Amino acid sequence: MIAYLNGKLAYKSPALVHMDVNGIGYEVQISLNTYSRIQNMESCKLLTFLQIKEDAHTLYGFFEEAERSLFLLLISVSGVGASTARMMLSSLQPEDVQRAIMMENEKMLESVKGIGAKTAKRIILELKDKMIKHKDTGLHLSSAVNNTIHEDALNALITLGIARNMADSAIQKVMKSEPLLQNLEELIKKALKSL
Repeated sequence: MIAYLNGKLAYKSPALVHMDVNGIGYEVQISLNTYSRIQNMESCKLLTFLQIKEDAHTLYGFFEEAERSLFLLLISVSGVGASTARMMLSSLQPEDVQRAIMMENEKMLESVKGIGAKTAKRIILELKDKMIKHKDTGLHLSSAVNNTIHEDALNALITLGIARNMADSAIQKVMKSEPLLQNLEELIKKALKSL
């Protein structure tokens, strides 16, 4: 119904903003991830999702399409409401949520307040295939940084004479156990040790 809002940020907090669009103030619920992107801005464009319930109409705002797409996928899972999805996108970066689902990292999802073992399993079960499909159709949810570090590590291991499939599974194993690892050299060393 409301695809996006473009206007002045009249009020900002880590959980919500008031957006002045031509004199009309909209209250928009946001994640910490979106807040970190807009905290120094006077005005911006937020992509939105309007949730209509019997007792409330709530507008959720996202700085990027990747975050909105992930939010919509998360709330499609039974038992995951908009508040839980927003909590996930506030506790973890969208690409970390995506990686946790793709690599079936239940522990990472359970680290989010309000997500138990059953919910983590359900999220992985219901979304893994959808995310692979999104990846194949060209909707990139994950960040270029993680793809680059993975690609660079893979190329380095292949150059060292390791078979592509063995190198790839070693890198994925390391990234699954240490999802926040961003150092290429460390990743390569740990992947070599796991071979």
